[in-house]
Amino acid sequence: MLERTRFREALPKDAADQAEVFHHAVMDGAAGQYTLAEREAWAAALPRTAEAWMARQALYPTLVAECDGHCVGFCERDAARGDIETLYVWPSVMRQGVGSRLLTLALAALGEAGHRRVSIDASLVLAPGLRARGWQTVSETWVERQGQRLARVGMIFDFADGATNDCTTND
Repeated sequence: MLERTRFREALPKDAADQAEVFHHAVMDGAAGQYTLAEREAWAAALPRTAEAWMARQALYPTLVAECDGHCVGFCERDAARGDIETLYVWPSVMRQGVGSRLLTLALAALGEAGHRRVSIDASLVLAPGLRARGWQTVSETWVERQGQRLARVGMIFDFADGATNDCTTND
């Protein structure tokens, strides 16, 4: 999978695929950690339209993983705050290194921008993998979406701690 995948900055043409990646990552990829009602509320939080995702590209520098001409994963970063805003991968390519590589590239970009610590509000799906790479849990919180409370984990990556951010694992 990775050998056929190209990682690059998002283009407006990626927006429709991003909408689909987000929807399926939430509805299918998160099925083991969140109820159907929680996933439906989460998926409804962002419109499933190219226009909505193009607007997000303007707000957040976005890296995409492109395979066979389609976006199969993406990672949005908040360059001003030094945060990973989102990280989503198409469910059928989960655990194949796509998310790890996106995260590695996003961390490198934030580090090059001068950030020494990066934060993320991780889903229950993502948090275990981040812990395995040396991210530290700083809080366990929730966000409300359409009356549903979605658990998430506040985490930080400190470059000085020497934590691993490489893409050699299989997620």
